[in-house]
Amino acid sequence: MPRGLVRYQKCGVLHFLTFSCYRRKPLLDSATAYRAFELEFERVRQRYSLAIAGYVLMPEHVHLLVGEPGESSLAVVLQVLKQQTSRRLKREEDRFWQRRYYDFNVWNEEKRMEKLRYMHRNPVRRGLVAKPEDWPWSSFRHYSTGVEGVVEIESFWTARITPPLTPALAPSADRSAPPCAPAHSMPASPTPPAAAARPAAAADRWCPP
Repeated sequence: MPRGLVRYQKCGVLHFLTFSCYRRKPLLDSATAYRAFELEFERVRQRYSLAIAGYVLMPEHVHLLVGEPGESSLAVVLQVLKQQTSRRLKREEDRFWQRRYYDFNVWNEEKRMEKLRYMHRNPVRRGLVAKPEDWPWSSFRHYSTGVEGVVEIESFWTARITPPLTPALAPSADRSAPPCAPAHSMPASPTPPAAAARPAAAADRWCPP
């Protein structure tokens, strides 16, 4: 583990998370595996009151954009998610997931949009599909049409019905970066900036990537 790096959690901001299959093997490379992950992801969301802003499932890794859970810690939520999906999907390999995960704090609107676009365009960059909407294992279709999938996404569409679970997902949010509780046991994203980006109109904040 790199020395001198700290995870910043309990900050009221989004987290861009990445974790990989064991030894980067394409263990998720089937419709059955993708759907099983989505089902477990949704169960974890409900169990821990987790706000999910977006995701994409790739053959050998996963990207998630989530808020802080209402119950427990983000580290525990990820541990449970990986354990539950591993039990359902593990084949002859001893392990399904790599142990560690990458956590980047998304402190402003510009970064939120950047991470959503990165996730949704990932299958296209890899040559898996021609357009983001052709990849069913991501949150892109929800953002572009408002359709509800297996995993409940908090977005402009759902905010019309219920308020966001986390301040980071509130369309009218205009805040400075709050004090954070560092988790010293794992690598982290850089030290938080002094303030978030300028506020934007709701339609701009939630437009489809």
